[in-house]
Amino acid sequence: MLWRIVALGLLWAGLVSGQTIVLKAMRLFDGRTGKLQSPGVLVVTGGRIESVGGIAPAGARVVELGDATLLPGFMDAHTHLSMPYSSDTGTGALQPLRQTVPERTLQASVNAKKTLEAGFTTVRDLGGIDFINIGLREGIHKGYVEGPRMLTVAYAIGTTGGHCDPTEGYRFGALNPALDVPAIGNGADAMRAAVRWNTKYGADVIKVCATGGVLSLTDDVDSPQLTQEELNALVDQAHTLKRKAAAHAHGAEGAKRAIRAGIDSIEHGSFLDEEALRMMVEKGTYYVPTLMAVEGLRMALPGGKIDPRIAQKARAAMDAIDVTVKKAIGMNVRIALGTDAAVYPHGMNAGEFRLLVERGMKPAEALMAGTSVDAELLGVSDRLGTLQAGKIADVVATPGDPTKDIRETEHVFFVMKEGRIYRNRK
Repeated sequence: MLWRIVALGLLWAGLVSGQTIVLKAMRLFDGRTGKLQSPGVLVVTGGRIESVGGIAPAGARVVELGDATLLPGFMDAHTHLSMPYSSDTGTGALQPLRQTVPERTLQASVNAKKTLEAGFTTVRDLGGIDFINIGLREGIHKGYVEGPRMLTVAYAIGTTGGHCDPTEGYRFGALNPALDVPAIGNGADAMRAAVRWNTKYGADVIKVCATGGVLSLTDDVDSPQLTQEELNALVDQAHTLKRKAAAHAHGAEGAKRAIRAGIDSIEHGSFLDEEALRMMVEKGTYYVPTLMAVEGLRMALPGGKIDPRIAQKARAAMDAIDVTVKKAIGMNVRIALGTDAAVYPHGMNAGEFRLLVERGMKPAEALMAGTSVDAELLGVSDRLGTLQAGKIADVVATPGDPTKDIRETEHVFFVMKEGRIYRNRK
């Protein structure tokens, strides 16, 4: 599915551009070595990088970016573009019930454009409802709206009453019975069926809720929610269907069950213990801390509108995750950048770079987490994630040198996706 989307996008980009574009800046970060090249020169033809360095071919369009750094298009491995941000988890949680699906779809397209303009040309979208995320992915690649390339779930998979159950916390019959989708079930066979159902309806990736969550009302944030057999079945079925699988997991025990099952990534991981982190190193499991979600909660808590049950869990997760991430960095766990966009306002994704650096990553390591490492996690490193000849021309530019000041990533002024320039203003 992803390659079909990329191929169509490249064809369209080539038809639009119709010429060679040369990008020039003072520096270039290719996403592979963690080092800068100077000067930075990229030659782009037909949506692909023709060469790194060299001179501008005759007749090429030259784009001079000045005292800036060229980088691979940023990636976010954990977004929710079809969900609106709300600082009020009381009435905010009910907002989708007050809007029509078309209105929420239009709102999602605005979120997608904000994300692209922030420099994120590829995202992994890990949850929505009404298949808005599937439709948004298709609308972006067909050119109806502007946004990042999307790999997406259909629905997140969970157990009855768990974090991914959209009807948890409400009285029986209060919500549309259609919300009781086949992605919610119990037992190994139900997990296999949920993966097959998601794949049938267009999922590029599978997400499961292995533990409770912060923003759900009826579970403990760190409680395991699926048995080892359920997770084994889910991951086996996902991999059989050539889909990677991500596990929402705050608690250590639920995470360890997912890691044993062969999950590709652990999302959030607030309470991971050293055993879980060692298992991740041994198995090559990626860790996506989603620190911007913590920032979103910090922004919302002082307002006093968050349900007290959620506020208590949020504070516990916030107190724990800094220690966990620092341990993970020190133990060389493979960390990929993901933000949980929608728990904070869309378009602020680049804040995750700063938060990783503040917890011990070197700026160059954080930049690779959001480019080449994410590309490996998403399974697209053969064509995205680094600036190399032959790869798809997803390129961003920041002012100055982000390897010295990581906050320059929050000031992206140039965005190219598949050879088409979407933004070029300082």
